[in-house]
Amino acid sequence: MRIVGVIPSRWGSTRFPGKSLAPICGRPLVLWVVEAVRRAECLDEVIVATDDERIAEVVEGCGCGVSVVMTPPELPSGTDRVAVAAKPDDDDIVINIQGDEPLIEPSLIEALALRLKSESGFKMATAASPITSLQDLESRSIVKVVCDAEGGALYFSRLPIPCRRDGAPDFESGLYWRHLGIYAYRGEFLKRLVQEPPCSLERCESLEQLRALYIGGRIAVLQTNHVGVGVDNPEDVAHVEELMRRSGVCGAE
Repeated sequence: MRIVGVIPSRWGSTRFPGKSLAPICGRPLVLWVVEAVRRAECLDEVIVATDDERIAEVVEGCGCGVSVVMTPPELPSGTDRVAVAAKPDDDDIVINIQGDEPLIEPSLIEALALRLKSESGFKMATAASPITSLQDLESRSIVKVVCDAEGGALYFSRLPIPCRRDGAPDFESGLYWRHLGIYAYRGEFLKRLVQEPPCSLERCESLEQLRALYIGGRIAVLQTNHVGVGVDNPEDVAHVEELMRRSGVCGAE
């Protein structure tokens, strides 16, 4: 069994084309992500999956000891890109790590791998952090998740779930969780998942993980206080750089 971390890194981001090479504290964004992911001791291999030679050249030239796999630009999703790059055996664990989060916690990657290794009833694992404000609960750009008694996902939605019928949401109740976009898959399930067409729920909510639930794949949800901070558009660069300076990841310019 291998545990493989894959970082999808496309050039053609709708909101921020070429963001993988955007300078963050003087280095391309993708190299910060690679550096963080390599600190996860559980990984047997780290792969950057890209559709662009410019990104491949930067990663190959950094001497970071990671693999680069060129993937077709027309793939429909990041999950497809991960599957193509990892070429997993059935008993492998493949972890899909967002390519725009330079502050990803290596311990979170390790915890997701451990969850799948130790709990055979789950086909996938992901993570969620507490929602503590009405603004975040009501935001459609923040995906919510509700879980069963064993910590398995029941449903993901862009709308506030669960809905409190009477009164305002109680943020001390522990009911409201924000889904984080990191996934661990069993190799056999990842291969099946990318062969399935998008289901009606996935198309409605524009959430790939609903396809996994729809075909009967149980998803373990790891609760964490880590909140991913991604670079979605050029305006996010200054904010992320400030967070990195505060955390000591990079020094003051």
